[in-house]
Amino acid sequence: MLGELDGVFDGMYASGGRRNVPPEELLKSSVLMAMYSIRSERAFCERLNYDLLFMWFLDMRIDERAFDATVFTKNRERLLEHEVADEFFAAVVRQAKLRKYISSEHFTVDGTLLKAWASHKSFKPKDGPPPDPPVGRNDEVQFHGEKRSNDTHASTTDPEARLYRKSSNTAATLCFAGHLLMENRNALIIDAELTIADGYAERATAAEMLGRLPKTARRRTVAGDKGYDTKGFVADVRELGFTPHVAQNTSRQRSAIDGRTTRHPGHVVSMRIRKRIEEPFGWIKTIAGGRQLRYRGRQRNRAWFKLTTAVYNLLRITALDTLPA
Repeated sequence: MLGELDGVFDGMYASGGRRNVPPEELLKSSVLMAMYSIRSERAFCERLNYDLLFMWFLDMRIDERAFDATVFTKNRERLLEHEVADEFFAAVVRQAKLRKYISSEHFTVDGTLLKAWASHKSFKPKDGPPPDPPVGRNDEVQFHGEKRSNDTHASTTDPEARLYRKSSNTAATLCFAGHLLMENRNALIIDAELTIADGYAERATAAEMLGRLPKTARRRTVAGDKGYDTKGFVADVRELGFTPHVAQNTSRQRSAIDGRTTRHPGHVVSMRIRKRIEEPFGWIKTIAGGRQLRYRGRQRNRAWFKLTTAVYNLLRITALDTLPA
């Protein structure tokens, strides 16, 4: 799969000149960091000095010194410019399609909140007077009782992070929104996106990812939780040629879908299988360390999210390959 990106890497060499570490090694390093729960580039470089498995995977000599952590910083913008994470994710999905592991008719969408690398103390008024200089490394900030919103406040650490909460029973945090599109046959992720967190991104991004799928004359289904049970989302996916198998939101007077959809056995199957989309979200947050994002800004975190989702697909494909025919 890494071989499919040779053309992209050649373009990076041609546009930026010679580098100490080839871009494919940085990509492989990011794969190892996600698989072995390594929190930072610096921690990875320290482990690379003594881990023979990592050296073998990166095609390094046993007596070769590990590269410095600043190499990641110097090359990150070039990796973003050439959309290496998107190319790698697409290459992994192509491998799953060649193995016929992916369904082209039944899908599931869902979203989650990923905590940004910013604290509540950095969430300050946009047009207010300049704050007093901090006293010490961790000065106290009293914001209880203060009315704060994304319209009037912004984070000085990560201005693209938004203060948002998943439900009325949870605390609001500075975060981004991660979105996945899963096929229902083997629970593989065929599209992923990371957006600014707000009340509409989950449904809008789901419709956008469904619109990127190849067109077909056959009727397809898309499952989702009751957060997708709105008239706008149901109308959008039907216009795209999908039957909305979303869970009915019974807390309101009337659901956007009725018995004409829920009476079919396929709706029951979709309601059962759609819960498997929580597995990649759990893996991304725990094993890959994405419960709190490690970078600042949507673009960098989006590249990390796409690459990490591709690594999850690699593990799923490996497990499927070991099953008896």
